Amino acid sequence: MRRALMLAMALCALPGAAQALEPFTAEYTADWQQVPVSGTASRKLEKNPDGSWNLTFQASMLVAGLTEQSHFRYDNQRFVPLSYRFERNGLGKSKKVVHDFDWKGKLVTGIDRDKPVKLVLKSGMLDKSTYQLALQEDVAAGKNNLTYQVLSGDEVDTYDFRVLGPEQVQTEAGQIEAIKVERVRDPTKSQRQTVMWFAKDWDYLLVRLHQVEKDGKEYQIMLKQGAVNGRAVQGK
Repeated sequence: MRRALMLAMALCALPGAAQALEPFTAEYTADWQQVPVSGTASRKLEKNPDGSWNLTFQASMLVAGLTEQSHFRYDNQRFVPLSYRFERNGLGKSKKVVHDFDWKGKLVTGIDRDKPVKLVLKSGMLDKSTYQLALQEDVAAGKNNLTYQVLSGDEVDTYDFRVLGPEQVQTEAGQIEAIKVERVRDPTKSQRQTVMWFAKDWDYLLVRLHQVEKDGKEYQIMLKQGAVNGRAVQGK
């Protein structure tokens, strides 16, 4: 559930064109095979008075909840993380992560499960929220194979994605024309599966996510309602 919730994300313009970052809000239903009661999730991107941005994700179910927030700059079509916070409780697996990015000193410091984090900060490194916005933007630009260097805990991982093509998604906001994307993993190392759908006509907002864990349990979020730059999302 943790990995699936963290991927739940708010993941336009013509393909290949420069994308303007737009504020958005989105609310989702969240269903997890292990829990018989549906939960909720929300995501919000907002611009601060100083020009920086905040991306916030919250999810809650019957026995668990989490909050995730990134503070970042968006400079010349590049995402520059400044801080990342994550906190999860429930299911007997509480967790807290704090990352602070010092670009002048080229250093990331923080904690992960009470373990100190200190890493050299390299150009292009993203946190576990900002890479989601980079993915959204690259899908909007028409790219098909995507790779990101993401700070995960106390190490940097490579995240790979592949665009599968267009598909219609039926949501509570109506039928949405979407682009289907999958996370690419080495099947000899992980049986986990992640598939996402991004709304073509709504700045590629995430409308659906389906996750299968290595133990076979499934998790899904589906858009209930949302708004992009103040415009309410409406399907057909």
